[in-house]
Amino acid sequence: MKNLILIIMLLAVGMTAKAHVGSAGVQMQGQAGPYKVLVSVEPPDVIPGTAKITVFIENGIAKKVLARPIYFYSGDKGAPSPDELAQVAGQTGQFQGAVWLMEWGSSSAQIQVEGEQGKGELIVPIVAVSTAEREMPKHLGIGLSILGVLLFLLMITTIGASVSDGILRPGETLTFAQKRKRWVNMGIATVLCSVILYGGSSWWDSWAEEYKQWLYRPIQGNAAISENGDQRVFQLKIDTTGFHSQRRGSMLSTLIPDHGKLMHTFLVRTPGMDAFAHIHPERKDSTTFEAYLPKLPGGKYLVYSDIVQRSGFAETIVDTIDIPEQQAKSNPLQVTAEEDTYVVTDPIDSPGAVPLDENVVVCGKPGTKTVFKDGSYAVWEGKPDKPLDAGKPYQLTFEFFNPDGSACYPEPYLGMTGHVAVVRTDGSVYIHLHPTGTFAMAAEKSFKDRMADTATTVKAPAPAIFRDSIDRYLAKLKAMPMEEREVFLMTEMGMYDVKDGAMSGMDHGNRISFPYSFPKAGRYRIFLQLKRNAKVLTGVYDVKVKDAVTL
Repeated sequence: MKNLILIIMLLAVGMTAKAHVGSAGVQMQGQAGPYKVLVSVEPPDVIPGTAKITVFIENGIAKKVLARPIYFYSGDKGAPSPDELAQVAGQTGQFQGAVWLMEWGSSSAQIQVEGEQGKGELIVPIVAVSTAEREMPKHLGIGLSILGVLLFLLMITTIGASVSDGILRPGETLTFAQKRKRWVNMGIATVLCSVILYGGSSWWDSWAEEYKQWLYRPIQGNAAISENGDQRVFQLKIDTTGFHSQRRGSMLSTLIPDHGKLMHTFLVRTPGMDAFAHIHPERKDSTTFEAYLPKLPGGKYLVYSDIVQRSGFAETIVDTIDIPEQQAKSNPLQVTAEEDTYVVTDPIDSPGAVPLDENVVVCGKPGTKTVFKDGSYAVWEGKPDKPLDAGKPYQLTFEFFNPDGSACYPEPYLGMTGHVAVVRTDGSVYIHLHPTGTFAMAAEKSFKDRMADTATTVKAPAPAIFRDSIDRYLAKLKAMPMEEREVFLMTEMGMYDVKDGAMSGMDHGNRISFPYSFPKAGRYRIFLQLKRNAKVLTGVYDVKVKDAVTL
């Protein structure tokens, strides 16, 4: 039986999180021409609203940084002029400002840098949706009510005076007829003003109700386990109830792959956080995705499934699931994708209590190393007993080593040098990170393609034709040898240039950083995934996060 309270908590958090669970901000590390930059965006929770943008210039000297919003449906030609970000006093290379996000849906911030090394720009994908309703402060409401009553009375008395006292000559007094006329006109004015006020109130209430229809509601999904012989199969069926009211239309037929996969699903056993899987369910129909399960131990699992729409709008579907124990079998387990992987580690409250299994790693902390099952290991830079601050941007940096201690250069895994999944122990925070940042690479590519299109209004594709083309693309990718597929994905995502059969422009070392800001205090488990000798390796780390000290 599912834990109803946990589901409600996760879905409530998901409503404020959009593509990430509990992490609304966006961090991006990339190149703006000759400048290496780190961009942090705090999107508003009400649209229209302002997004706070902070840009850190990591190399070179920038003289001016501009930012402007670009919306997927109106493109580059329909975007407003950029605003200049102010340089933060006393902080070299740091610029800060805000841009207005006026449209609901898939948006982005175009960052333009001008300096001694020339000009450069980059696109930061943003999910712009309303997730909150603003309540008027009580003291402001009282003050406006008093002012409104005074204006109402002033209007009525002014109209009454205009037909009586206002037309008297000096020394004259009001006659009975004039007094009656004043009261009649004041009565008429009272009725008319009341009707106007009632109409205004009704308009405001209807507008507020319409606004509620635009409040973001996360996609619901129902996870289940079925049996295919003695093989366990994970199934996620998307609930389309309410799609019409949420204006989602045929979006499930226009999903796009991210890192070559239409869906990334992460499974984390709760409450111990001691079993983890990263699998890639394949689409069986518009609402159903399935994947063979690896040899995970039985128990209750948190489910996080990432998808990306054609517009670059990324979402995470959240659920919980009970996984039965794997029955003994003689034949090897089937896999849906070569990249599917799992790991077992020690429970978060019982360090070192690791079961004996062929796919076990011991959990580490910042400043310590985690040894993978092939003897290689990774070290998370930092101090093991020092908690991190919530809300502070960090570079989660790991160094990768061979068993003999020499530097190990990770092989591409789904087109990236590494992946990280961050999960808070209560499940209320989840995010899938890459060295480039907290956004989906497919979203960035969607916006780059959209900006290259000069049309001011994007054309919606035919859902059936679009879906068929994506399915053929995925089948082509799956048929490729792994090495060829990785090179293809890296080239397609614009990560590296491939010239004469070799990769160029590749910042490739044994040190990998993932930009992230922990949204709130608590205990977190970090799942690091790298590839060596064509095998995906998973390391596990624990960290405590405390509330930031405000001065």
